[in-house]
Amino acid sequence: MALVSVVHATDTDTTSPAANAPVANREKAQDLDAVSVIGTGETRQVQRLRPAEQKVLPPGTSLQKVLNTLPGVNAQSVDALGTNEQSMTLSLRGFSGTRLGYTLDGMPLGDSAYNNYNGLSINRALISENFGGAELSEGIGNLGTPSTSNLGGTIAYTSSDPLKTMGGRVAQTFGSDHNRRTYARFDTGDYHWFSMYLSGARTESDLFNHQDAYNQSTTKQFNGKAVWDFDWARITGFADTSRTTQADYFYLSKSELARGLGWDWGGYAPDWQRAIGKAYCNSGTFNARLCDRSGPDTDADGAFTAGQILRDDDLYYLAGDFFPSDAVTIHAQAYHHEDAGEGHNWNSGTYSYPGTARQLPIIFRNTLYTINRSGAILSASWDIANHHVEGGVWYEHNVSSASRYSSYVTGPRDLSGRIDETPDLGVFDQRTVWNTRQAFLQDTIRFLDDALVVDVGVKSPHATSQATALPGVAVKPISPTSNNQFASGKLSASKALLPQFGARYKLAEGQEVFASFAKNIAMFQGGFKLGPQAVSQAIWNAQGDLKPEKSRSLEAGYRVESGPLAASLAAYKVRFDNRLLQYNPCDSRQPVGPSCGNRFYNVGGVDSHGVELTFVWTPDEHLRWYNSASLNRSTYASDYVQAGVVQHTKGRIQTDTPKKLFATQIDWTQGAWFASLRGKYTGERFYTYTNDRGFGGFTVWDLSGGYDFGAMSFASDVRLSLNVTNLGDKRYASNFDSSAFVPADPNGTAYVFHASAPRQYFATLDVRF
Repeated sequence: MALVSVVHATDTDTTSPAANAPVANREKAQDLDAVSVIGTGETRQVQRLRPAEQKVLPPGTSLQKVLNTLPGVNAQSVDALGTNEQSMTLSLRGFSGTRLGYTLDGMPLGDSAYNNYNGLSINRALISENFGGAELSEGIGNLGTPSTSNLGGTIAYTSSDPLKTMGGRVAQTFGSDHNRRTYARFDTGDYHWFSMYLSGARTESDLFNHQDAYNQSTTKQFNGKAVWDFDWARITGFADTSRTTQADYFYLSKSELARGLGWDWGGYAPDWQRAIGKAYCNSGTFNARLCDRSGPDTDADGAFTAGQILRDDDLYYLAGDFFPSDAVTIHAQAYHHEDAGEGHNWNSGTYSYPGTARQLPIIFRNTLYTINRSGAILSASWDIANHHVEGGVWYEHNVSSASRYSSYVTGPRDLSGRIDETPDLGVFDQRTVWNTRQAFLQDTIRFLDDALVVDVGVKSPHATSQATALPGVAVKPISPTSNNQFASGKLSASKALLPQFGARYKLAEGQEVFASFAKNIAMFQGGFKLGPQAVSQAIWNAQGDLKPEKSRSLEAGYRVESGPLAASLAAYKVRFDNRLLQYNPCDSRQPVGPSCGNRFYNVGGVDSHGVELTFVWTPDEHLRWYNSASLNRSTYASDYVQAGVVQHTKGRIQTDTPKKLFATQIDWTQGAWFASLRGKYTGERFYTYTNDRGFGGFTVWDLSGGYDFGAMSFASDVRLSLNVTNLGDKRYASNFDSSAFVPADPNGTAYVFHASAPRQYFATLDVRF
C-alpha cells in the first residue's frame, strides 16, 4: 500500500541481463498478469483489470468504461467508446467519480472532472492500447495515493512497459458514424538493459444524433515510454501529448421526449435561420413577429449546435525505483502537466450587436481552462523481521484558471478550432493557486506464518486554494461587482492524522477473510461550476465557513480461489459528511445573469451501505466467465433549507446512484477464433434530490469476435476483429449532468441527461511486425 505502487506490466522475455537481478528485488516489480483479479492477499476490497479484458469493446474505448463490469462501478458516457469528455461519469458505492482518486503509474491525475482544474482524464493521459492494467480499491484506497479527492476509493492505472524484443504494430479501425482510428507503435527492444516504445493514435468520428454539419470529433495522441532496468534500480520516463476537439451532444429533458423530439435531437445545424427563429422565442430576446413556434421544439430546447470541446495536454514523468538491499526499496517521481482547454457554444436569449442593424438573438460563448502543475513524490519501504514499514510524502503546486467570454456573431461558424480574437464581453475570469502536501506512514505486520496480516497507518493531507478574480481580456472588462464574476477567496482542507486499519486472515489454502476501516477528507473542488469558489463574491461572502467533505468507510469480506473458481463477497458501510449540493436556479443553457449563478448547500451526511459479489469461472484455457453483482443504498441523512424553503431529502436516495448493478462477461477462444459477450444491468437512478424524477433500469450488451491469422510473410501476426456495441439497440439515459441536479422537476424540464448511443459496428485489422 505504498505511496506509489511499484507494479509494472512486464514482458515475459527473460533474455536481458536485468532478468537475472536478485529475486527479492524483482518481486517488488510484479507483473499485473500474475496477481489475483479479486485482490487475494489484500486487507481491503480490491478488483483488478487486465489488458485482455479490453477486447470485448472496440479499440480506443475509454479505460474508464472498461471498468464498468467491476462490482459497484457505474460508468456512463453518451458515445459508444466512452471518450466524450463532457459525458464521462463514474460512480462507486454512492460516491461520484470526482470523489475518487486516480493515478497513472503512481502519478496523480486529479479528480477526472470534465471542467478540469487539477488533472486530466485517463483518455487523454494514456492511449488504450498501451494499457498495462488497473487496480480498483473500492471504498478504502491505497493509504499513500497522491490524491485530494479519494473519499470513496482509488483507481490506479498502469501503462504497459516496452517489449524486450524489437517490433512494431499498426491497427486500423472503421466503424459506424464515420469512426476511423489508426494506432501505431514501435518498440526498440532491449539494448544493454534499456528499452523504449513510441506510439501514436489518431481518431475521427461524427455525432450519432441528428446534426448534419459541424459534427466531427478528432483526437491526436502520442505516448512514449523508456525503461532502464538493471540490478539495483529501475528508471522510467513517460511522455504523453493529447490534442482533442469533440463535437458535443445536447443535454436532454424528459419534457423533450414527451413532446416527441426523441433520443437523437441535435439542434438546428445546418439551418441557421431556423436557429435564429427559435432564438427570437427566448424570453431574453423575444420578438413576437420573428419567433418561430413551429414543431415540438421550444426556444430553450437547442441552439445551432451543442458546441465543441477542445483540450490540449502535455504530461511527463520521470521515476526511479531503487533497491539498495533486498529489504529496502526507494521510489522517487517528478511530474509536470500543462493543459489548455476551450468549450465553445451558442447561447440564445442574448443579442449580438444589440441596437444595430446587425442585431441577432444569438451569441458565441467561449469558456477557457488552463492548468500548469508540477509535483514530486518520494517514498520508501523497509522489511524488518515480520514488519513491512512504508512512508512517503507528496507535494504539488498547481496554477489553474477558468474564464468565460461572449462574442458577437453574424452567422454560423466552425467551432472546432482555437478562437484567437478578442471577445466582446467578459463573463467571469478566475485564477486559482493550489498547494498540496501529504505524508503517510504505514506498518504491515505478518503473524502466524503469514496467515494473519495487519495494516496500521495514517496519512496527513494539507491543501489550499487561493482564488483571485481577474478583469479578463474582453473589449468590455468584467466589473468586480458583477453577479457573473467569480469570487476571490481562500479555502483549505487539512488533517493532522487520518487513520486506516486493515486485517486479512487466511482460513485455509485459497480462502481468506478481510476487514478494513479508514477516514478521509477531500479538498474543495475547483474550476468552473464545480466548487464553492465558482460563485459570485456576494454568494461567497454569504456562504460562511465551509467544511471539507469527509468520509468514514468500514468494509469486510471473504475471498476464495480454488482451481477454476475465484470469488469474493464484501459488505460495507460508509458515512459521507459535509456533503455539498450544487444548485443553479436557471436552465443550464442560459447565460449566467443577475439571477443565474451557482449556490452550494451543505446538506449534512449521506449514509451508504451495500454488498458486492464477484464470481469468476475459468474451466479451461478456452473459456472464462466473469460475473459481478452490487446492491447499494445511499440516502441523505437530513433535510436542508434552500432559499428559506425546506427541501425534504432525508431518507431519499442520492442522485445518480443505482441501487442494483449486475454484470457478466464470457470470453471464448478456440484455435484462431475468439469471441466475447458482455452485459450490464444498471438499476433505477434519480436526478432530483427529492427523487420525484429519474429513469428506470436498463441492460446493455456488447459483442466482439474475430480470427487470428497468425504469421504471414510480411508480419508476425495478423488479427481481424469485429465489435458490436449496444447489441440490442437499447436507448436510455446514459450519463447525468450533476451541475443540473435540482430539488424537484415536476414538469420534466431539467436538461440533465444525455441519450445513449444506438447500436454501432466496428471492424479492426491489427498487424504486428
